[in-house]
Amino acid sequence: MTAEIISGTEIRKAILAEVKEEVDQMKEKHGKVPGLVTILVGSSPASISYVTLKVKTAISLGFHEIQDDQPEDISEEDLLALIDKYNNDPDIHGILVQLPLPKHIDDKKILVAINPDKDVDAFHPVNVGRLMIGGEEAIFHPCTPAGIQEMIVRSGTETSGAEVVVVGRSNIVGKPIAMMMAQKGVGANATVTIVHTRTKDLAAHCKRADILIVAAGVPGLVKPEWIKPGSTVIDVGVNRIGMNEKTGKAILSGDVDFNAAKEIAGKITPVPGGVGPMTIAMLMKNTLKSAQYALK
Repeated sequence: MTAEIISGTEIRKAILAEVKEEVDQMKEKHGKVPGLVTILVGSSPASISYVTLKVKTAISLGFHEIQDDQPEDISEEDLLALIDKYNNDPDIHGILVQLPLPKHIDDKKILVAINPDKDVDAFHPVNVGRLMIGGEEAIFHPCTPAGIQEMIVRSGTETSGAEVVVVGRSNIVGKPIAMMMAQKGVGANATVTIVHTRTKDLAAHCKRADILIVAAGVPGLVKPEWIKPGSTVIDVGVNRIGMNEKTGKAILSGDVDFNAAKEIAGKITPVPGGVGPMTIAMLMKNTLKSAQYALK
């Protein structure tokens, strides 16, 4: 039996509709809307494309959005001063600095300069610590892991007591989603194992997973025989494996052999159209949450 496809595109639409409704209510009740500033340094085509999508999404939701473009040669000191300005702006609830930054600027120094309560990417060490503590302390969840958890919950997958195996140990996806799934609460209460490409008998670990989250960045790493029949498979990998000569677009592959895996899994995310669309939706949700906290 072919697996149910968990569509990030459809779930994203539902989440953005919910955010828009809450923004409208906030505006009507308090005369305020969430404020998001996106800071872009330089003119990398990939960064411009990604920031443009964030800006369009924020504006469509009724956010107060500021697109602050800075030249490639901006000094680290001036960029820190710019962040400080937005840290102290009561109309801005989320500050997003698009990475990567030019080589003369220390990424870590910039990210740490953002007020943790406006760090809607949840990269600041304070927010990483809050995530570890869990519960109400975790104001923001990192956007991609938060999107993964939403997909699991909205697909109707039971997480309480489930065996979750996370393939990948990155600070952006693997480590945070493992911690989130192990916490007490809705969409969690799972037993979590983190594995990676150096793990002995990786296949055996994957095969016992009720929920398999793969974020290793290796195309086709997880073979169909590694998947437990009926399990939920979340493929975070987005790997460029070639170019379509007719369309000029990149050919993308996940970390899972999708065509074979969908005949074994109970539920599975596609690539593209799976986890990818969720990240910006969760960024908007974090910005709304920040604005709601500011009103308390």
